[in-house]
Amino acid sequence: MSTSNAPVPANEMERLLGLSELDIDYSDHQVTFQDLAKLAAKVTGTRISLVNLIDSLTQWTISNYGLDIEQMLREDSVCQYTIMESDHFEIGDLSADDRFKDKFYVAGAPNVKYYYGIPLRTSEGLQIGALCVLDQERKTLEPEKIELLKIIADEIIARLKTHKVLENLKSKLLEARQTQKKVAHDIRGPLGGIVGLAQIIRDQGDENRMDEVLEFINLIHKSGNSILDLAEEILESHNEKTTSAVAQKAATNAQGFTLMIFKDKLEKLYGPQAKHKNIRFEVNTSPLTEHINFSKSKLLQITGNLISNSMKFTPAGGTVTVDLHLLIDPAKPVLHISVRDTGVGISEEGMQAILLGNASSTGGTGGEQGFGFGLALVKHLVDSLGGKIGITSEAGVGTRFEIHLPQNIY
Repeated sequence: MSTSNAPVPANEMERLLGLSELDIDYSDHQVTFQDLAKLAAKVTGTRISLVNLIDSLTQWTISNYGLDIEQMLREDSVCQYTIMESDHFEIGDLSADDRFKDKFYVAGAPNVKYYYGIPLRTSEGLQIGALCVLDQERKTLEPEKIELLKIIADEIIARLKTHKVLENLKSKLLEARQTQKKVAHDIRGPLGGIVGLAQIIRDQGDENRMDEVLEFINLIHKSGNSILDLAEEILESHNEKTTSAVAQKAATNAQGFTLMIFKDKLEKLYGPQAKHKNIRFEVNTSPLTEHINFSKSKLLQITGNLISNSMKFTPAGGTVTVDLHLLIDPAKPVLHISVRDTGVGISEEGMQAILLGNASSTGGTGGEQGFGFGLALVKHLVDSLGGKIGITSEAGVGTRFEIHLPQNIY
């Protein structure tokens, strides 16, 4: 399939940068959005609902209801069309649409026909994914239900941003305890808005006697209140009597990202892609430093894009190997990430384009579409973290990416 057929937003690079700024671990949010995914299905009367985020090559389902799925190729998704729309994207019968009739989820189980998707839009106007509902039968959604679906989509964005703020808070507490009061104030306002919004939805639902919807709205309300309580706890910790204990607790929660955890997450996220294409996938760590805690900022985005790209250009039966090493340098610890494959290789011109941040799109070995932004994003992220990137490649033999990133260890 030609890459020209792929729907790509005009602001794709900006969109990917916005997604990367949230620094999302795609394997770690099933519970975070479980109530919202279920609520979306109950509101619309559909059997399936998905919370999807779309990066350069992959659609990640970070929470689901009614269908156990975690990821698919972006080119196979319906939501790739939703992020092109300003309001929504609806297909009455996927099996009658040439774009979707042969997709595995239409031609086979769960044999979905109906699709309705709402873009997940950040406050900056960047559409990073979609909230979608699906069913085996055609549906007609009343305006009231569509409005509730949009409110749920806004809540998803609010929670993603809240999670990012809290992660930043933990890091700041580790690096400089004196910043805790400012950061807590930063999150208190938007969190109060979340709780207030949930209250409004709940009141509207009561008027419409949507008993089942109210049950899940209550869960949203309680979830928002619990995060507000955390903000209050951090604010109170500015008092000398409680500062030390709370900061220590936050520091303990923030710790825990090690080479071993990094390896496990990469295997969980990208193992399915390797299995789908019959590629051997290995992740190795340095034993002496695999249990040392360090910052995880943007690491999954950087390494994940390199792995997806390597798998894209490696034929079935090939190998993609990731080596992770934490080098404890007296001046500054450095994380060394190596991603090598036995793929088709990259030309000298292609390598120079990547190093200049001008990588272009090409098709993969299995007919996968290339969107041309993943490697440019990697270069941008590595530069923003003060790191270095190197590439070696030989046609027909494979490619090796080398990343060096300065780290803070805890």
